[in-house]
Amino acid sequence: MFFALLFLSTIGYFCYYLIARSEDTIQSAYNSRLDTFSERVARGEIRGSNGEVLARTVEDEEGNETREYPYANLFAHVVGYSDAGQTGLEASASKYMLESHVSVVDQVNNELNEVKNPGDNVITTLDPYLQQLAYDALGEYNGACVIMEPDTGKILAMVSKPDYDPNTIAQDWESLTSEENTSANLLNRATQGLYPPGSTFKLLTALEYIREYPDTWESYQYECQGSMTYGDSVMNCWEGHVHGLLDLRLSLANSCNTSFANIGEQIDPDSFHSLCESFFFNQELPLSSELSQTAAESSFVLNGSSGLAAMVQTAIGQGETMISPIHNAMLAAAIANGGTMMKPYVIDRIESSDGRVVEQFMPESAGKVMSAAEAETLTNFMVAVVNEGTSPSLQSDSYQVAGKTGSAEFSSNKEESHAWFIGFAPAEDPQIVISIVYENGGMGGSVATRGAKALFEGYFSRQ
Repeated sequence: MFFALLFLSTIGYFCYYLIARSEDTIQSAYNSRLDTFSERVARGEIRGSNGEVLARTVEDEEGNETREYPYANLFAHVVGYSDAGQTGLEASASKYMLESHVSVVDQVNNELNEVKNPGDNVITTLDPYLQQLAYDALGEYNGACVIMEPDTGKILAMVSKPDYDPNTIAQDWESLTSEENTSANLLNRATQGLYPPGSTFKLLTALEYIREYPDTWESYQYECQGSMTYGDSVMNCWEGHVHGLLDLRLSLANSCNTSFANIGEQIDPDSFHSLCESFFFNQELPLSSELSQTAAESSFVLNGSSGLAAMVQTAIGQGETMISPIHNAMLAAAIANGGTMMKPYVIDRIESSDGRVVEQFMPESAGKVMSAAEAETLTNFMVAVVNEGTSPSLQSDSYQVAGKTGSAEFSSNKEESHAWFIGFAPAEDPQIVISIVYENGGMGGSVATRGAKALFEGYFSRQ
């Protein structure tokens, strides 16, 4: 019976591996078998959502193949590179590009003429127009931007800075990886970067309060005097602003630190921990396979043994909480679409070299993380941020923005902080979600708000 159990366990593991894990091994950049495919298949192209060539293989007169990236730095992190190893889609979608689905007749003809079969092409969800807008919106700042569709999880743009030119990665490798280079140009900050969420996290704090006090949250009131004392410490609102009498909606609209510190003292830390884990903190994010291989896990450490200081700091998005830009985009998208967390994805379909669809990828849900009523309430709060609170510059006659700014302190120097914005528009029928973070962008989120405004205006100008 013991050996029978071992045998059945082995068979069970093989089945699990073939069904659930084999794709990770096949698409791994360390899978040397993929290199043998390139001996008979010319690596396919990576294209934008409208057919724009983002990566292609060119051959010189002597038959030497080189990978070319027409947009240079613009898609560096999401498309990746294929020299000096492979990253991005060049790594995760390599399997598709080294397969060929041309007709059998063409394959035989190519074999007889000792010509490689053309590999399949990867058609992405990426929009070069929005990618350029996001790239320009970050400007000279280091940081990241993710633009996605809230109902589907399609990534329309993904930018990380500082960047690099994948066309010259081999020549630049030594300088990019030297100890003197502390910029981490190769890091995709959109999926691998972890930052304190700052006041963008107050959306989850507000949701926890609503769930713990379902019958009384609407009557919540707090008199903000610009600062408050908790234990031996003092909490200040930004620039000492005195917000006066606030309800929960206006507390979020004005991003009142002292009001949310007050809320932090009233909510149950274990319940808050459970809520955040239901939003995929402390675990692998529900991303499509081409994104999940290198994505970082967001962290939330507050629990029942945490002290008052940790409670208060966590409630306003400080403390030890960390989140990635793509995760913050997923949170905003869940609010925008009525409470469902969608799995972000970058590959729309695989096409043969003659344009036939080989495989089509469809939107996937990661589960319901909040009710439609809760999502509507948070949307109303985010609309108040724009119409009555900290982001009046996002007001427009053409569309209604729902958003939340954030200033995330990352050192003991209060002047040093990252600037966040997450949000969507139109609030009543969301089409686009934006998550953008500026490293050391300063307090108040003004830099991030300007960037978001440029993105919203650029997007809706095409409608």
